Amino acid sequence: MNGEHKITGSHRERAAVIYPRQSTMAQVREHTESTRSQYALADKAAALGWPRTSIEVIDADLGVSGKWGVPREGFTELVTRVCSGDVGAIFGIETTRLARSNADVARLAEFARITGTLLIDPDGVYDPADVNDRVLLGFKGTMGEMELHVMAQRLHANKRAAAGRGELRTPLPVGLVHDDAGDIVIDPDAEVQAAILGDPGLEHPARAGRRDVPTGLARGSGLGNSHRSSAGARAAGPVRQEADPGPRKGPGSA
Repeated sequence: MNGEHKITGSHRERAAVIYPRQSTMAQVREHTESTRSQYALADKAAALGWPRTSIEVIDADLGVSGKWGVPREGFTELVTRVCSGDVGAIFGIETTRLARSNADVARLAEFARITGTLLIDPDGVYDPADVNDRVLLGFKGTMGEMELHVMAQRLHANKRAAAGRGELRTPLPVGLVHDDAGDIVIDPDAEVQAAILGDPGLEHPARAGRRDVPTGLARGSGLGNSHRSSAGARAAGPVRQEADPGPRKGPGSA
């Protein structure tokens, strides 16, 4: 590994902390290989000379955004451990992305410099007390922040382009879906319609013991906590909402 000579006995006498990160629970579920690779950093720490008993994993922030201002229990614990001098090295899949905020990463690197803690990722070993490593970490952090900015700009531009063509779709209130023509219709699921429209001829999902139906379809419905994804299945047929002369209220009504 690049920079392995920077690891000394003093570092190995202290803990090696693995800090895996994924910004959302969807990433945790779908990007399993990335999560597995991050946990495998414990094996890398052992290969670099840390006893297994000194290798710890702080994974409380898996599925939690790294944006500034978002409470992160794991990152707080990591900073506390570094400041106490208990940590010899922090292992991450990318050290400059330990937090999405470059300022948070810079503060962590400063605490690591003071306590003699190394930052290690697959690219190499960084010693924040070394001026060249500090410059390199700062440069990579700035590039990472710029990358996020460019990605956000592209996503916003794509949304504006879709809106200009009249094709932009935003998440609908629970109980409504897009049909194949792109129109907004009531969910064709009979039980969903029963919850919204109160059809007495259909058994209420809650009474039937169903928990795989959208939540919030009708106030006080007692439905389960599942929610149809905005990118999920579309309506199977043209079940369109028509004017209702009765006193019932549609979705989203107070």
